[in-house]
Amino acid sequence: MDLRITCIPGDGIGPEIVAEAKKVLDAVAGRFGHAMHYTDILMGGASIDVHGVPLTKEAVDTAKSADAVLMGSIGGDTTTSPWYRLEPNLRPEAGLLAIRKELNLFANLRPAVLYDELTGACPLKEEISAKGFDMMIMRELTGGLYFGEKKTIEEDGVRKAVDTLVYDENEIRRIAVKGFDIAMKRRKKVTSVDKANVLASSRLWRSVVEEVAEQYPEVKLEHMLVDNCAMQLVKDPAQFDVILTENMFGDILSDEASMVTGSIGMLASASLNDTKFGLYEPSHGSAPDIAGKDIANPIATVLSAAMMLRYSFDLDREADAVENAVKEVLREGYRTVDIMSEGCTQVGCRQMGDLLAERITL
Repeated sequence: MDLRITCIPGDGIGPEIVAEAKKVLDAVAGRFGHAMHYTDILMGGASIDVHGVPLTKEAVDTAKSADAVLMGSIGGDTTTSPWYRLEPNLRPEAGLLAIRKELNLFANLRPAVLYDELTGACPLKEEISAKGFDMMIMRELTGGLYFGEKKTIEEDGVRKAVDTLVYDENEIRRIAVKGFDIAMKRRKKVTSVDKANVLASSRLWRSVVEEVAEQYPEVKLEHMLVDNCAMQLVKDPAQFDVILTENMFGDILSDEASMVTGSIGMLASASLNDTKFGLYEPSHGSAPDIAGKDIANPIATVLSAAMMLRYSFDLDREADAVENAVKEVLREGYRTVDIMSEGCTQVGCRQMGDLLAERITL
């Protein structure tokens, strides 16, 4: 199979971690008989330095011509970098917002996995962390409160701010379909999170999700209010498979879920449109303070590449091979500095990539 991938190395540690993800993808191609075709584009600070803007039309067109996009990290030190003396629409992160809009990426996927070997980093009680967890948070990315009408007015001498939360049934249905499709590739359970006891938008959300569920008889659907879900994430995270929710709730819950894993350097993410196309990136930032030192952890980017294989190319065996390689390397005691613990062997970014690539098996 020919896989056409646009790569955005980006800023900070981005070029280092993308290089290691490519190394692992090339090992997958060699073991499973695929051909990887990479095209690099500039975005963020790297694009500002060359083109004066964080994203060019040519870069967008290149991304659109690919089957998927693999990204490293965007941005720099906000206190010292000249990029942050520019107008907000010309700063590095504006490129990320623009490409999400141009590619119509409405479904955000944030897995939160606690590996057996890293349970010591989990902040939860041992009796909770010992059970482990592996969940996927599906967040609607382009609607809701963040994108509704906003205004600040003054009435009778009192300032008043208004943010409008709007969803239509089509926006809800398309993210619900994505959520159920992904549940079919996992443990076939969807927890739809809303605030239906208070919000009309949540009552519509719940109704549409139930309609979609009828098309997936193999998937178990449960509803959960968002405040209860926040509590359950720290009480019993092992109960969750796919958490399906709207934009603001998903923003908050995905950060909570990432925290209970204990290591953001291990967390992948993806943003999908209504086809198989997606943009895949680690959840962590650009870490400019360690850029070029060969100490960055590439695992989140490698796991993002595994998500790309699974969700954009339907290559589940290949994705499993990458995820199993990560587990094997951790089981063997290899660690980058951010996840280092006593008794383990510390390795750099490039060596971690080598170890992962060597462990890709059929």
